[in-house]
Formats: sequence, C-alpha cells, structure tokens
Amino acid sequence: MDRKNIVFYFSDQQRADTCGCYGQPLAVTPNIDRLAEEGVRFENAFSPQPVCGPCRALFQTGQYPTKTGCFRNNIMLPTGIKTLGMYMEEAGYETAYVGKWHLASDGELDQTPRIDHTVTAIPRELRGGYTGYWRAADVLEFTSHGYDGYVFDENNRKIEFKGYRADCINDMALEFLDAYDGNRPFFLTVSQIEPHHQNDHAHYEGPHGSRERFRDFVLPEDLRVLGGDAAEEYPDYLGQCASLDENVGRLIAKLKEKGIYENTMIIYTSDHGSHFRTRNRDAHLNGNDDYKRSGHDASLKVPLIIAGGACSGGKVVQDLVSTESLPKTILAMAGVDVGGAMIGENLLDVVKQKDPKRENQVFAQISESRVGRCVRTPDFLYAVYAPDVDGGETASSDIYADDYLYDMRTDPYQLHNVAADKAYAGIKADLRERLLAWIERVEGCRPVIMDA
Repeated sequence: MDRKNIVFYFSDQQRADTCGCYGQPLAVTPNIDRLAEEGVRFENAFSPQPVCGPCRALFQTGQYPTKTGCFRNNIMLPTGIKTLGMYMEEAGYETAYVGKWHLASDGELDQTPRIDHTVTAIPRELRGGYTGYWRAADVLEFTSHGYDGYVFDENNRKIEFKGYRADCINDMALEFLDAYDGNRPFFLTVSQIEPHHQNDHAHYEGPHGSRERFRDFVLPEDLRVLGGDAAEEYPDYLGQCASLDENVGRLIAKLKEKGIYENTMIIYTSDHGSHFRTRNRDAHLNGNDDYKRSGHDASLKVPLIIAGGACSGGKVVQDLVSTESLPKTILAMAGVDVGGAMIGENLLDVVKQKDPKRENQVFAQISESRVGRCVRTPDFLYAVYAPDVDGGETASSDIYADDYLYDMRTDPYQLHNVAADKAYAGIKADLRERLLAWIERVEGCRPVIMDA
C-alpha cells in the first residue's frame, strides 16, 4: 500500500460560512476554496461537541466525551485510552503536533490543588501518544495573544514567537516540513486557535488592518437578526479566517516545494462554530452568554474539506456528517481499520456512497454551561436540555425537556422555535424518538424527555 502523508489542519470556533465555498461573499478563503475545488467538500458537516476541550478529546480518542470523561474544559485526557497519535505511530507514521492542545490540565481554574499545564510545558506522558515533533501549549490563548506568545517543544523548552499568532504557529509546521526526510510517511496536526476570541480581551483579534480590509462585511442572516456582538466583531473575525487561509496556502506551497503534495492528504475543519452571543440567553442557562455551547448550526456547522488521494475532483457531499468520524477516517487513510474501537464512520466510504442505508442525521452533546443533546436531520433540528442541572458538574441527565425545534425547510437560519407548536407534534415525536435512540446507543441509558 502506498501510504499518504496526512495533514490535519483545524481551526477553533470557525463557522462554515466564513469560507467562500460555503457562501461567504468576500474573498476571505481563496486557498481553502481552491482546496475544495481539488478535493471533496462536505456541505453539511457538524461538530459533535461545541466546546474546545471535549471536541479535542474526541479528535484524539474517537470516543464521545461522556465515555472518556472529558465532557467540559479543564479535564485532562485519560492516560489509559489508545489515542489517534498512538495508532499512527504504531502504524509507522512520523508524527508532529503544532498549536493548541487543551487536554493536559485538570480542575477548574479557581481550584487548588489542580494539575495545571495551561501555561507550562506539557509532560510527554500527557501528549496523547505523540512522541515526535512538538510545538504546543495546553491553552494557547493563555500563553499568547493575537500577536506574540510562546509554546513548548518536545524537550519542554519554551519557544517564544513574535508576529501574528496564526502565522507563527504555521511557521512551526513549515519548520517540520523543511526538516522532513521522507523516510516514513508523516501525520502532521496543525491546531490553530484562530478565529477564537481572545478570552482576556473579550475580542476577536484579527491581523492589523482587518477592520479596513473587511469593512464591507455581510452578516449571516442569523447574526443580523439576533444581534449579539457580531456587528462589532465580524471584521476581525473574518481577518482571522483570512490569516488561516493564507497559512493553508503557505503550507500547500511548502508541500509542493518539497515535491510531496501529490502524496499528501489534507483535512481542513474546525472544532465548532460561533453564534456571537446570540443563542445562550435562556433562563435555564443560568445567565450564561457565550459564543458556542448550543446545538444551533451557528455553533455546530463547520467547514470540512478533504483533499488528496481518493478525495479529488471537486466533489460536494450533501449528506450530513459529523466530525466525530475524523479519527476513524484519518486511520483509514493510514491503512488502519479500527472497526468498533472508535465511533463514527469512515468518511471515505461516505464519499464513495458505499452504504445505501446510511442514516442521514447527526447527534451532538453539550455538557458545559448547560447539559443538552440534539439531533439534526436535513429538514429539522431538535434539541433538549436538562432542567435544574448545572452544566460542567455532570455530563448527562436522566430528565430532559424540549429546548427548540426548527423547520429548516422554511426557517434555514433557525429563528422560529416551533417546539410547542401543535402542528409539529408528530414531527417532534419522531425526532424525540430519534434522539432517544442516539442517547441510548451512545450513553447506554434512555432518559425521560418532557414537553417544554
């Protein structure tokens, strides 16, 4: 088998509609758009967990956060689980990890004692099985801002960088490629933090000039109608996305310069999206008002492009898929069949339409700030929440209640909640049963769901 090199390049908090190939009217992502034209674009890709740590834990383990225990931020990755990095090294791949890790600290920030590597070097035993090239920080937004900061290398040495953060993180990936000798196929992960907001500044920090460059922005309809802080933050947000695109372009250029582009598969996606403080304002959320942690498309729908090898020709997959399938898919690219050891499906099989009976729906868990579950079909989104449960304290509940139901056929921006509309009683009953089946299959229990 001619094994391909694999690049897994993912952003943090990037909506799909920031990309031209997903409808963005401004020239924000020409390189990513070109990658989509060469490869396969998944039109309807969704995150299974719209929180940084839990989603990253899933990317590394191929298991739901309710299985690994990593159901909120600040829970470290268990050491007894075989990870993606372990599988890839076992398969003979040279591994490299660059950027944000967010899986090596345990306990809330205001607790003591706690295991805290948020701003210190991550010990080798907490790197998820990656033993090769390493340029990472556990919580990159704590060790850097939009400009300047530091990460640590595989020998725990502090590596300071000067310049725009996304450029510097990408430079470290290029450094790995420059030194690559070709003796083994490589698996390179680039985990960018852009376009995540900078926590301590409460601001999306685009490169200097972003506000002028993208002053003619057009807000997506959900953000235009619902408000939040998008009108103020969107130019910088697009600037961050443009910087990611430019860096993807630089990485592709380096692969071509090295003569290995044709033998490399590239995956581009994000951990989750952003609803710009528009969705989580309900009383049952205890007043939490944030950018994600909801089942709406704004939080869950992400770009997903796979290019190289069998994924070529500019194909567009309309079926709904979950990025929970990426670990299994990456291993399939490496010639490793993990079977039922990981959740999800091999997305290469979805591209080839191998299963005519495939369920065209996705499932997501939310368990930080709130506890909720949702199921998304081509026509509907149905979500439930756990009343009187403090999200972050527990991952699940025995009792849920209707949260929202949207009819995507008439309400594509999810603006009109019809969960209590009697005209949708039959549809809601069907979706509720689908959701219960998901929960039972994934979590091994069948909770009670009450009407709102």
